[in-house]
Amino acid sequence: MTGALVGYARVSTKAQLLDRQIHALTAAGCIRIFSDKKSGKNAEREELWKALDYLRRGDTLVVPCLDRLGRSIQDLISLVSGPRKRGIGFTSLHESLDTTTPGGRLVFHVFAALAEFIRELIVQGTNEGLDAARARGSRLGRPAAMAPEQIRHARDLLTRPENTVVSIAKLLGVSRNTIYKYVLELKEGRPRPGRGGGFDAATPH
Repeated sequence: MTGALVGYARVSTKAQLLDRQIHALTAAGCIRIFSDKKSGKNAEREELWKALDYLRRGDTLVVPCLDRLGRSIQDLISLVSGPRKRGIGFTSLHESLDTTTPGGRLVFHVFAALAEFIRELIVQGTNEGLDAARARGSRLGRPAAMAPEQIRHARDLLTRPENTVVSIAKLLGVSRNTIYKYVLELKEGRPRPGRGGGFDAATPH
């Protein structure tokens, strides 16, 4: 690389100091240093995005150590891959990782392959878990708002003229709309026993 060295430093809280990181980046020959005081989990690292925008082909992004740039190996690879496609190098001082050298590029490719391998293992494990759950007859997705016992109880309560949908919903700890959703007799507008053939769906409660 024949371009400039551009540094990026980060601390997690305002109480932490950037001095040591900035000193290391200055000693490494960085002509400009961007710094954030943000947690690694915070995607809005304004100074990092400014640094990436500032870099030009032939430049090298320099960080004191890898965890100052990415919060995970996937995040790190994503942040390094984009600039590499633009002809920008990457160096981490603590780990002595330099993608402008053949050895550094090899290490980076190993990181990328490892991240992809981990991702595939997670996907495979998730799919196997879902298949096993289906084989056991487990219900997947969000749990039902009303259990079968509650639905039967609601139906029994609805046969008594003094009960309303609102009172039954309060008793069972669900919403009025949930009662209508799970008790099909109400949803389809069927008459309730003991109400003179009236339709609950059209009766105010």
